[in-house]
Amino acid sequence: MSLREYQKKRDFKKTAEPPGKKEKSSAVRRFVIQKHAASHLHYDFRLELDGQLKSWAVPKGIPFVKGEKRLAVEVEDHPLSYIHFEGPIPQGQYGGGTVMVWDTGTYVPASKAPLKELQGGKLHFTLHGKKLKGEWYLVRLRHENQWLLIRGGEDMKPVSKRADDTSALSGRNMKSLADAEPWTSSRKKLNAKPEPTPKAKEKPAAKPAKGPPPASHSALFVEPMKAKALTAPPTDENWVYEIKFDGFRALTIKQGKHTSLISRTEKDMTDKFPEVTEALHALSLPDCILDGEIVALDEKGHSSFQLLQAYDLGRERPPLCYYVFDLLRLKGRDLTGQPLQKRKEALRELFKDSDVIRYSDSLEGDVNELLKQAKKLGLEGLIGKRPDSKYEVGRRSGQWIKLKLHHEQEVVIGGYTQPTGSRKHIGALIVGVHVEGKLQSTGKVGTGFDTKLLRELHDRFEPLIQDKCPFANLPADSSGRWGQGITKSEMKHCTWLKPKLVCQVKFAEWTQDNRLRQPVFLGMREDKPAREVVRERIQES
Repeated sequence: MSLREYQKKRDFKKTAEPPGKKEKSSAVRRFVIQKHAASHLHYDFRLELDGQLKSWAVPKGIPFVKGEKRLAVEVEDHPLSYIHFEGPIPQGQYGGGTVMVWDTGTYVPASKAPLKELQGGKLHFTLHGKKLKGEWYLVRLRHENQWLLIRGGEDMKPVSKRADDTSALSGRNMKSLADAEPWTSSRKKLNAKPEPTPKAKEKPAAKPAKGPPPASHSALFVEPMKAKALTAPPTDENWVYEIKFDGFRALTIKQGKHTSLISRTEKDMTDKFPEVTEALHALSLPDCILDGEIVALDEKGHSSFQLLQAYDLGRERPPLCYYVFDLLRLKGRDLTGQPLQKRKEALRELFKDSDVIRYSDSLEGDVNELLKQAKKLGLEGLIGKRPDSKYEVGRRSGQWIKLKLHHEQEVVIGGYTQPTGSRKHIGALIVGVHVEGKLQSTGKVGTGFDTKLLRELHDRFEPLIQDKCPFANLPADSSGRWGQGITKSEMKHCTWLKPKLVCQVKFAEWTQDNRLRQPVFLGMREDKPAREVVRERIQES
């Protein structure tokens, strides 16, 4: 099963797959699993060994239950650069169809001589991937090319339907990859465009442009304007109000055939929310920059950050909406210097609402009555804006304000306690907010997690571990009435982290010593820089 067989089967003038050559193995042993929609859908399982990828086709997918067996047919070795390949293989070529990097990571063989063990017909190993974790075995059957892939160790919860259709490399799904520019280790483009698959031919003519956004999108990015939190509504009447949504702030940059969704921290979310991207493209917008909020809707039609987090983790598929509330640029013309009222008028004329893309209208009337109605409807709060306000890029000037109705708070994660009892991985998060430029602990968050989430957080925390406590107000003199203080003796058993990650919590109230009472974890905030996290003030009723 040498690389010579791999080369014989492919015409590299027609396929973007990397040419086959033996390479020097990396310092760690890598694996990749590629979902492959060829003549029959299957999963290609590949382990880095001896400078190449030992490969098996697994028709029924990966086993998750201890002792469960799946047939794995050994195929030709692949080059190491194939770890990064995904996209279409032209029809008529060997393996023609769509390839997705379904999972990737490292593995640890139980044997010190894995190649010798494999040649003997059995290999025991542990995967450390983005989706797969734990033990598996490969056992050869009597037929030389037929093996069994067997789950060892503990049962693993199967990945969700969304995670199964999400690339671990690019975040795309199989549908979007069918027309994508193939990714290789060098992202080399073909001179001849691959023939579309039959599936691609059935799509409508209008499609979002694929591949990474053009460099000009980065040049067009502007940091979103921010709202100032108030504890009471303003007394003057020169304000208009909008519903406050609980989701991810996102700019839309539309230029030519490309539509990009960019977070307020300039992260590309285009492939993270394909439903939104495709709905935006369907509007056939002119070149423009929109400002809005991506939200997940609950059964009552309210925005739910918990549901959005579940969508992000691939656990649920709630309906998504993108509420658009501002227009910053239109057909090459900068609108940030125009008053809000004119920008909203131009925005309203730009598109008609769809199920996914919706215009966030302004509400007029007495703010106290609006707040009462918002509270009755279970909304998070209101955003107030001066009708004549300019769009002040990256600023929190007070021309926009937010009035919150629920006790929720963004907090910086600075450490965690050790698990106790049957709990695994981590105990409680140690969190805080910035006060006068210093990170102050607001206590511990110990609820709102399941075992899978605790494991995911633990894996994410590992690169951030440090010896120094990042909180300026620790140790505390006592644990306090609600047990949220962390004393000197308790600190000895804490693991400290670089304060770079932000999460959102709900809670009962602020205590007199400025700690959170009964906080519950809602989800991670990927769109919020840790340095900006300060205490939010709830609207006083």
